[in-house]
Amino acid sequence: MSRPLSDQERRKQISIRGIVGAESVAELKQGFNRHLHFTLVKDRNVATPRDYYFALAHTVRDHLVGRWIRTQQYYYEKDPKRIYYLSLEFYMGRTLQNTMINLGLQNACDEAIYQLGLDMEELEEIEEDAGLGNGGLGRLAACFLDSMATLGLAAYGYGIRYEYGIFNQKIRDGWQVEEADDWLRHGNPWEKARPEYMLPVHFYGRVEHTATGAKWVDTQVVLALPYDTPVPGYMNNTVNTMRLWSARAPNDFNLRDFNVGDYIQAVLDRNLAENISRVLYPNDNFFEGKELRLKQEYFVVAATLQDIIRRFKASKFGSTDSVRIVFDSFPDQVRARFWDVHIPHMSPPLLSHQLMRIFVDIEKLPWNKAWDITERTFAYTNHTVLPEALERWPVDLVEKLLPRHLQIICEINQRHLDHIAFLFPNDVDRLRRMSLIEEGGTKRINMAHLCIVGSHAVNGVAKIHSEIVKTQVFEDFAALEPEKFQNKTNGITPRRWLLLCNPGLAELIAEKIGEDYVRDLSQLTKLHECVDDDIFIREVAKVKQENKVKFALYLEKEYKVKINPSSMFDVHVKRIHEYKRQLMNCLHIITMYNRIRRDPAKLFVPRTVIIGGKAAPGYHMAKMIIKLINAVAQVVNNDSVVGSKLKVIFLENYRVSLAEKVIPATDLSEQISTAGTEASGTGNMKFMLNGALTIGTMDGANVEMAEEAGEENLFIFGMRVEDVAELDREGYDAQKYYDQLPELKQAIDQIKSGFFSPEEPDLFKDVVNMLFHHDRFKVFADYEAYVKCQEKVSELYLNSKAWTKMVIRNIAAAGKFSSDRTIKEYARDIWHVEPSNLKIPPPNEPRDAAEHQTHNGAAA
Repeated sequence: MSRPLSDQERRKQISIRGIVGAESVAELKQGFNRHLHFTLVKDRNVATPRDYYFALAHTVRDHLVGRWIRTQQYYYEKDPKRIYYLSLEFYMGRTLQNTMINLGLQNACDEAIYQLGLDMEELEEIEEDAGLGNGGLGRLAACFLDSMATLGLAAYGYGIRYEYGIFNQKIRDGWQVEEADDWLRHGNPWEKARPEYMLPVHFYGRVEHTATGAKWVDTQVVLALPYDTPVPGYMNNTVNTMRLWSARAPNDFNLRDFNVGDYIQAVLDRNLAENISRVLYPNDNFFEGKELRLKQEYFVVAATLQDIIRRFKASKFGSTDSVRIVFDSFPDQVRARFWDVHIPHMSPPLLSHQLMRIFVDIEKLPWNKAWDITERTFAYTNHTVLPEALERWPVDLVEKLLPRHLQIICEINQRHLDHIAFLFPNDVDRLRRMSLIEEGGTKRINMAHLCIVGSHAVNGVAKIHSEIVKTQVFEDFAALEPEKFQNKTNGITPRRWLLLCNPGLAELIAEKIGEDYVRDLSQLTKLHECVDDDIFIREVAKVKQENKVKFALYLEKEYKVKINPSSMFDVHVKRIHEYKRQLMNCLHIITMYNRIRRDPAKLFVPRTVIIGGKAAPGYHMAKMIIKLINAVAQVVNNDSVVGSKLKVIFLENYRVSLAEKVIPATDLSEQISTAGTEASGTGNMKFMLNGALTIGTMDGANVEMAEEAGEENLFIFGMRVEDVAELDREGYDAQKYYDQLPELKQAIDQIKSGFFSPEEPDLFKDVVNMLFHHDRFKVFADYEAYVKCQEKVSELYLNSKAWTKMVIRNIAAAGKFSSDRTIKEYARDIWHVEPSNLKIPPPNEPRDAAEHQTHNGAAA
C-alpha cells in the first residue's frame, strides 16, 4: 500500500506534485465514492481493483473537464493562431498519473486513496497503456502535446484511434510472439466521442473535368468519427485536445448489394471500410507500400483538414457576426506541423495536395494563390536518413485510390521541374534527382521531395542529423533553398520523465534548486554547484539505489532470476533494429561471459544487462537477434561459475509504463547506433535526466549531450560519421576484424557452432552470415573500441563517489533536452507564435480573471 504523507510533506503547502489539504482530500474521497456507486450500484465490498481504478480515473477527470471547457472557450473568443500536430502515432502510455501531476493532484490523490484503504500503485498498474505508436517517434508526439499545453499554445493533436495498438510481445522459448493489443476492451475513461463532428472521407472513383473545374465522382465514402482526449498542461489550467479519428461505414454503404440480396457482402464491405482504423502498422524504419497504409494516411489527412477549415471559418474576430470566408489569412491563423515521411508519422505531401484539392476544386482559388497559401502553412520534419524508411508510393496505387490527387501531384511536379530547368538549363541529371516522381521500373512518388517542395521550412531533429539532411540526403534541395533548412533538436517532457517516473530524484532536485525547474529545465545547471557536495552526492546515490532495489524485485517476480541490486544495471531498451546494434551489446555479453569463465577469481564488476524492445513482425533479422539474446541469457544465467557476476534479462513487451520503471533504475544507458544512422533518439535524454551515464557513439543527440555535459562525462567510443564514410569508400571487410580480434572470433565461433543453441547448432547461421557479408551497420568495426570503453565504465563504477559526481554533471547538463525548449524553438522559428505565460482561471474562479494577467502571442 502507498505510504501516507510524512509530516514534512504535509507541512509543505505546495510541491511539484501538488497541494495537499484536508478539503481537497475530502473532495477527492467524496468524488471517488460517488463514481464507485455509479459504477456498481452495489455494496462496495464486491468492487474489483478495476472498479476502483475507473472510480479514481473518473474522479480525476472531473477536475479536467471544467478546465478543458474553459480553455476551448478561451481559444474560441480570443482566436489565437492554432498549431495542428498530425501524426499516425501518439504513444501516450498511461494517463491517470500524468493527469494527476499536471493538475497538481498527485499528493492529494495519494492521501485520499490511502485513507480509503487502497493502494495507489496497484490502481495505476491496472490502466492499459495507450500504445498507439511503435516507439520513440510516437512517444515524441505525446511529449510535444504535453509541452504545447504547458506553454499555453492553442494546439491540437490529430491522429487515428486504432482499435488495436502496437502488439503485445510475448517471449516463448526465446522467440518473439505477437498478440493483439486490445487496449479498449475495458473501455477508456479519458476519451469522449464527438459524433456531431463526424466527417466524410472519399476514396477511389474517377475524375471528371467540367467547365467549372475538376470533379471527383463515384467515390466510396468512409465516415471519420472523432474521439477527443484532454491534454492538460502543467499547473496552468490549460487543457488542449487530442482528436483521434475512428473509421465508420455510412448506413447506406453498398446498399445496392443488399438490395439484390447480398446482405452478407454488404456487411463484409462495411468491415473493410472500418478496417482503416482497426490496427496500427507495427513497422518502423521500414516502408511498406500497402493500400491500407495509404488509406490510413489519407483518412486522417482528409478528416483533419476538413476539421481545420471548419474551425478556421467558424472562428470569430472577437465578434459574434464575422465568419472567415477568405483564405488569405489561413497561414497566419493555422500552422500545421506534420511529421514526416518517416513511416510512423504523417506525410505532409498528402496534406499539401489535399489542401490544394480543397482550395482549387472546392473553394475555387487560382492555382498560384492556393499553392502560396499551402506552402506557407506546412512545414516538414525529417526523422530518418535510412533509405528503406522513406515513403515512395507507387503511382498506380495512388491513381487507383486517389485519382484526383495524382493529377495534382503531377501538376506540382511539372511546375517544380520547369523551375529547376529554368535555373539549370540542360542539367537532365539534376532534373532526375529532384523530380517528385521517380522513373525506372515501377513509377513511384518520392514523398520526401514532395514534402520539401510543399513546405516553407524543413528541419532535422539533432544537429548532426540536420547537417546530414542538408549535405547528403537532400543536397540538391538545400543548395537551391538553403534558408528553408533548419535544426530542431528533439526533447522529452520532464513531467512524465522525471516527476512521474522518478519522484525521489525530482523532490531531491526541488529541495536543492527550487521547483521552477519543472517548467524551465535549463535551471538544472544550478546543480553544477552541488557536484562536490558530499551530502547531495550521497542522497543522489541513495535515490538511485532505492530505484534499483524496487526494479530488482520486479525483475525477480517477473523473470524468476535473482538480481543483485548492487550490480551495475546496464540497460539497452529501444526497438530491435540492426542499426541500433543490439548485436554488438550481445557480443560484449558473450565476451564478459568468456572472461569470467576464463578467470573466475579475477575481480569483475557485477552487471545486470537488461535489453528490451519489439521487432517488427515481418523483420526476420530483428527476431533472430531477440532469439540470440535470449539464448545467450539462458546459458549465462544458469552457469554456476558466473553466478551473480553477470545476469542477462530480455524485457518482455517493452512499452511506456515499463520504461517508467527501468529508466530511473539504470546505471548505464546504451546508445550505440552506427554514427550517422540515428536521427536523434529520445531514450538517451530520458536516461540522462534520470541519472544514468551514457555509453554511445557520436550519433544523433548523443553529440549534443556530449557538448552539454562535456565529452569526458560520457563514455564515447567508435567511428564518427566521417570514419564511417571513409570505411564505405575503402570497403568494409568484416573478415579482417574477425581474424585480428581473438575475443570477437571466440564469440562468433560460439554462436556459429551452436554453443548457445546446442539442440539446433545452425540456428543462428543467418545472423553470422549477415555480420560477415551484409552488415551495413559495421558491428565488427566498432567492437574493439566498444569493449575497451566498457572496461573504462567498469573501472569508474568501482568508485561510487566519482561515478555519482559524473551522474550529477549529466543531470545538470540535461536541461537542453526538454521538449518545452524544442517546442519554443518550433513556435518562434517556424510557427511564428510566442508561447504564453497565461494561466487560465480554474472553473471555480470568474472567467474574466485571465484578462488581468499579462500574456503574449498564443492567447492574444
